[in-house]
Amino acid sequence: MESNGAFGKRLLIVAFEGWNDAGDAATGALRAIRRSLDLVEIAAVDPELYFDYQFTRPTVTTAPDGTRSLEWPGAVLYGPTGATPEPGEPQLTGPGADAAHLLVGQEPARTWKGFAAELVDAALAADVDGVLFLGAMLADAPHTRPLTVFASSENPEVRSSFGLERSEYEGPVGILSVLAAAAEQAGLPTLTLWASVPHYVHQSPSPKAVLALLSKIEELTGWSIPRGDLEREAEDWVANVDALAEEDEDMAAYIEQLERHRDAVDSPEASGDAIAEEFEQYLRRRGDGPVEPWQRPGS
Repeated sequence: MESNGAFGKRLLIVAFEGWNDAGDAATGALRAIRRSLDLVEIAAVDPELYFDYQFTRPTVTTAPDGTRSLEWPGAVLYGPTGATPEPGEPQLTGPGADAAHLLVGQEPARTWKGFAAELVDAALAADVDGVLFLGAMLADAPHTRPLTVFASSENPEVRSSFGLERSEYEGPVGILSVLAAAAEQAGLPTLTLWASVPHYVHQSPSPKAVLALLSKIEELTGWSIPRGDLEREAEDWVANVDALAEEDEDMAAYIEQLERHRDAVDSPEASGDAIAEEFEQYLRRRGDGPVEPWQRPGS
């Protein structure tokens, strides 16, 4: 995305909690980027219009001075302040990094078309000229191997610029797909990244998947993104899953099966068919709730 014709210099990166965010990987990557940029809120939706509070509840927080306040679900667009970074602070660097915008929120419960239209209008008002969506899905991925990130786009110029295939997936989608369609219709080129998160450890955040997304973003943009403690956290995460597997022979055997399959495939770039297959498995898994792989019929 280094201002190569498919994208301009003002990139918007988007991540949403919930259905699109297995292992908190997408929002985790966005938080890592936000920590390394000096940003300010420039737009936000009215949560009363889009959220069901019985489904996505507000939360209460306590400030260091003891003040308690409510935080409501929503979606916020952040843009650069233009201020000079503090010396010594880890900063995101690279082409267009000083013009980066971020959009983060929770998936709405209703009025998705209006929600998407409002946010795309806010992006256009901020002179954004390209949108990168971050998602994460549960997949048959071994935690001991590099976690794959699938890249796709509905924009022909973006696909040509980055050598991508178009996703052939058909079926239910989340808010990322709705926002991407609205952005493309408004003339904003889009690209979507999906990180694969091992489904047998779906209960906990996956810092390894966060790192995979950050590496892919750097590859596409030419940026350098500070990692902070993420690499140590990813190592601890792998060690913790290893320890769980050591206590469960069935789980260990299943992981070895996944490792053999991944080593046999040995494909660093996934095709559109692979994206569809992984995503369909994710959707089927959501239908019945979490089920351990060795508890499935035919396992």
